Amino acid sequence: QVERDKLNKYGRPLLGCTIKPKLGLSAKNYGRAVYECLRGGLDFTKDDENVNSQPFMRWRDRFLFCAEALFKAQAETGEIKGHYLNATAGTCEEMIKRAVFARELGAPIVMHDYLTGGFTANTSLAHYCRDNGLLLHIHRAMHAVIDRQKNHGMHFRVLAKALRLSGGDHIHAGTVVGKLEGEREITLGFVDLLRDDFVEKDRSRGIYFTQDWVSLPGVLPVASGGIHVWHMPALTEIFGDDSVLQFGGGTLGHPWGNAPGAVANRVAL
Repeated sequence: QVERDKLNKYGRPLLGCTIKPKLGLSAKNYGRAVYECLRGGLDFTKDDENVNSQPFMRWRDRFLFCAEALFKAQAETGEIKGHYLNATAGTCEEMIKRAVFARELGAPIVMHDYLTGGFTANTSLAHYCRDNGLLLHIHRAMHAVIDRQKNHGMHFRVLAKALRLSGGDHIHAGTVVGKLEGEREITLGFVDLLRDDFVEKDRSRGIYFTQDWVSLPGVLPVASGGIHVWHMPALTEIFGDDSVLQFGGGTLGHPWGNAPGAVANRVAL
């Protein structure tokens, strides 16, 4: 609810888009892609988890151009926009430095790869974001190393609960229909665990105990990965209103360009 009030968007899922190609764009071209998507009607665009601070695009340049794109799109559409600026870095101090820079630019949201960064680093960043009015988008890069094998490792449900304890506003939770698929009931199980204050025991969804989160803030599930406009009815039915739907190639792959791709998603929603 805090997020909806901050963004002034109600009664529908939020729409996002991961900027592709992942790597190789200059900061200026990257900013242009961000602007086109946001102008077309998306609420958010997103740095890919691999986009950090490479020789062809240093983080500070990217933050500047993305902020410019943000404000230009906001001025033209009259809506509040966001771009998940990836603040993941080698040290906690460097991450906070990037988050501070994002806040100074006026960006509403930053992003963190919480498994590669680690839980303690994530908690530090989450506290900073909470104290300074930033939203925190959580990417689950590296989760498959831990949760893909059935006979060892750790189930994503556990990782999702750990994230809710650690702090964050959005987390990728599988799509049920795209390429990063998950079994439907199990996915809905951790969507419930992320969003609801009280979760009833439901063995079919893999929830073996009732979970009372008391007043711990919830996390919005993000559906992202190989989804496109034709998945929209299924996605809205599965995830409901309180979710973020991210179409990367499903936006940028539009034959007429990025902005029409964004328009198509908004209209379909």
